[in-house]
Amino acid sequence: MAIFDTASRAETVALGKRLAAKLPGGSLVCFTGGLGAGKTAFTEGLAQGLGCIDPVSSPTFAIVNYYRGPRPLAHFDLYRISTQEDLNAAGFYDYLDQGAVVAAEWSENFADLLALERPITVDIQRTGPDSRRITIEGVEL
Repeated sequence: MAIFDTASRAETVALGKRLAAKLPGGSLVCFTGGLGAGKTAFTEGLAQGLGCIDPVSSPTFAIVNYYRGPRPLAHFDLYRISTQEDLNAAGFYDYLDQGAVVAAEWSENFADLLALERPITVDIQRTGPDSRRITIEGVEL
């Protein structure tokens, strides 16, 4: 487990980019943290680090956003998904099987199920208006 303190959105994005360099295709990154914690900012860094060409936005209303690039990223919001059948219907496992990196916000909703995929976990907590404490488990940075 590694703990990082970031003082700005730019530092949070940079940490996501740093993590992307360590991820093989088919990796699952499970996020926890409250509303506005910085999960999408961190995912923006992941996308940059993976070479994705599409702009990153919160998948709240779409359930999943797919970012194209040499190492694609599928960005899920699991807040409104309530069953394993919904998860399957959204193509969650298809993206993993195709070798995309999958970033899952609100992963605590499926913690037991997603644990079977041996995810990298990223917990983001607000420590101030722009500062965050980010705990990453499952990979060495």
